Amino acid sequence: MAQGIKMPTTDDLMSMWQASGLKQKIIFTFIMIAAFRFGVQMPLFGINNQVFANLAAGNNIIGFLDLFSGGALGKVSIFALGIGPYITASIIIQLVSVVIPSLEKLQKEEGEAGRRKLSQYTRVFTVILAAFQSLVFMLFMRHLPGAIQPDVNHLMFYVSSIAVLTAGSVLVMWISELITEKGIGNGGSLIIFVGIISGIPLYASRTAEIVSKSTAMQLGLIALLAIFFVTMIFIVIMQEAVRKVIIVNPKRQVGNKVYGGMNSFIPFKLNPGGVMPIIFAIAILLFPSTILSIVGQANFNSIAVKNFVVKLTTIMSPDGIVYYALYFGLIVALTFFYASIMPNMQPKDIANNLKKYGSSIPGIKPGKPTADALDKILSKTTFIGAMGLGIIALVPSFASYVTNIKTLQGIGATSLIIMVGVALDLINQVRTHLLARNYETFLKE
Repeated sequence: MAQGIKMPTTDDLMSMWQASGLKQKIIFTFIMIAAFRFGVQMPLFGINNQVFANLAAGNNIIGFLDLFSGGALGKVSIFALGIGPYITASIIIQLVSVVIPSLEKLQKEEGEAGRRKLSQYTRVFTVILAAFQSLVFMLFMRHLPGAIQPDVNHLMFYVSSIAVLTAGSVLVMWISELITEKGIGNGGSLIIFVGIISGIPLYASRTAEIVSKSTAMQLGLIALLAIFFVTMIFIVIMQEAVRKVIIVNPKRQVGNKVYGGMNSFIPFKLNPGGVMPIIFAIAILLFPSTILSIVGQANFNSIAVKNFVVKLTTIMSPDGIVYYALYFGLIVALTFFYASIMPNMQPKDIANNLKKYGSSIPGIKPGKPTADALDKILSKTTFIGAMGLGIIALVPSFASYVTNIKTLQGIGATSLIIMVGVALDLINQVRTHLLARNYETFLKE
């Protein structure tokens, strides 16, 4: 079921750099990432960054969000909201596209024009979500003691800050779309990838400081790193594994020659959604958790209301049982969701195309029986992939609790899956580009 993984060789790297089109894409991607990292370092005017940074260090939810924003949230920069509003908007648009016929038609029947229309809807909704999240964030900062500098004009400060945060989120969206269109890889995933990578030195230094004080902690760190390594291997297997369905193609006679008749296969990926189910699950879970965390910092007149909000925040915390149960369930559900909306994984469409060209699955009649058989295969494959992805997402986090080394929890399974998934996607895109270039060179010769 699993495909072989071949890492890029020195010749591949040389060919990559010599390929002018690919070289331009790589340079453009680096420029966009540099622009994003520059924006991360630009603080919002009128904010005492240290006060919020101290809060982020002691709050699991805010610290988790800060990891995926590349430190922008902890610094309260103009990119503090990060890619979150864009991802959330994409989730909502894709979900409603399944239940609203007009949007479903745009997605499945209108082709490229329909996808552009959905992209426009996503962008508009991103602006709305970014404005709302900016408002909530500034209300939170208002109730955080010492967070706002005393010498600012409060009305102008709040209005300008909301406008800047919203514009910053829109700019991150624009950067991600430019990377997807003109660069290498998926822009949104790559921005999250860069954010995670940028936080690794900090997590490593904190871990080194803790484990240096105890031999038992050092042994626990070795065990945890071993679990991380094994997890990475399974992630690679999950990302690259496919279920091959054998297809028998008909023979065609043209003149005195016979063409076709060779067997081929349909590859069904074990994890069709890649890293997107993970990213979307995090976005869905962290949105209510963030709101609760922010509200929990406010000064309530009622102690009962305060205690209730604090209790809900604790329950929804990224290190709680409820969070992990919901996280697992969302990963499974979103994996099935992605499998259901991908155009190359629709059993009825595949069966109709096979019947149209005279191809068939051995031992199965064309038409509806073929569609039913493909649906069963796809359901079993997706179920295995979804369960495997969910289990992989939980194991390193569980190991962090067992070893009591929680400093690496931020770069646990979730981050590993995203990093490995994005890295594999980049490698595959580079290889595809190189193959296309070599094919064009062969034709010219």
